Amino acid sequence: MNVEQARFNMIEQQIRPWDVLDARILELLAIVRREDFVPPAHQILAFADMEIPLKDSEPAIAAGQVMLKPIVEARMLQDLEVAKHEKVLEVGTGSGYMAALLGHRAQRVLTLEIDTELARTAHANLQRAGVLNVEVRVADAASTDLSADGPFDVIALSGSVARLPEHLVNLLRPGGRLMAIVGDEPMMRATLVRQSGAGAVVTQPWDMVAPRLLNFAEPSRFRF
Repeated sequence: MNVEQARFNMIEQQIRPWDVLDARILELLAIVRREDFVPPAHQILAFADMEIPLKDSEPAIAAGQVMLKPIVEARMLQDLEVAKHEKVLEVGTGSGYMAALLGHRAQRVLTLEIDTELARTAHANLQRAGVLNVEVRVADAASTDLSADGPFDVIALSGSVARLPEHLVNLLRPGGRLMAIVGDEPMMRATLVRQSGAGAVVTQPWDMVAPRLLNFAEPSRFRF
């Protein structure tokens, strides 16, 4: 595989047509080597328009332990408008690729991963890539008290939730942004929260189905 051609095709044929037009984001996607964050068994899929399994076991895949599609990572990064002076929280580290992208845009990043093995791999990937302003922490973001680490300028949820987690929205400083993919299959919406002095402003700029983040609240369902 011609890696640089595959990377170019990913950017020009997948990501740019999906309304990712910020030149800074497109340049960053060309610089950060996505293939270095893909498990060796799936290297050939590094630039494919698909979710890539991070473990080979069926339970892991069923639990949503995957890299998100490149178009999702790129669009989230563009819509969050991360600036160099900002502090970022990511939920769902996975392989560390999205954390690496955020690290290039932000002052510092705290990324949380519930799976110890994935957290260890992500830390190693980030170190090899020279992204040194990212802290990988093993934690369950659904229940961990992060008030001592906040407030944050940007919060990115690298996975879907049934509804916006208010305890994370409350960690945003004024002017802060949170993005999550919210809803249930087959209809989920990318949901962007902007915190202002008058309260949170919520928009839903695009649709995308993504695997669930573990342990976040699910709505109760009727049983017959």
